[in-house]
Amino acid sequence: MTSMLPANRVLFAAIALITAASMAFALYLQYVVELSVCPLCLTQRVFVIGTGVVGLIAALHNPGAVGCRVYALFGMVLAGIGAGFAGRHVWLQHLPPEDVPACGPSLEYMLQTLPFSETLTILLMGDGNCAETVWTLLGFSIPEMTLGLFAGLLVGLAVIVFRPTTP
Repeated sequence: MTSMLPANRVLFAAIALITAASMAFALYLQYVVELSVCPLCLTQRVFVIGTGVVGLIAALHNPGAVGCRVYALFGMVLAGIGAGFAGRHVWLQHLPPEDVPACGPSLEYMLQTLPFSETLTILLMGDGNCAETVWTLLGFSIPEMTLGLFAGLLVGLAVIVFRPTTP
């Protein structure tokens, strides 16, 4: 009996294309719509790109069953971490105004004046800038859409990891 699911190579290529499209959309929002990018958005971008790069390399490499599972597990780790940051971002956006953390300085300023480890901590935790919902599509904020993206990536990668046979 043949599987109704596409081949692993097709799934990896789809992951690469979906992440590339999401980054193109993010850049459109940043440079055309002129939305500012908060620290948590930057962090999420790193994990979207990382997951996409894993998908692209796996699609080009087209490994056997074990290699596919290794690539997919690595992609799942990246997408899972990204989902964690997106989840934190969504949580910050849904806090009552009195509980929102204070806004921090710009990334450029932090990189020029703070030790890298402190800048990295601030980037990973987010601040009051991250709590603003400045743009929505169909009622979903950008972090909510990104969390959905990571969930979809995790499902696609899980299919590769847990499929009983590798076409």
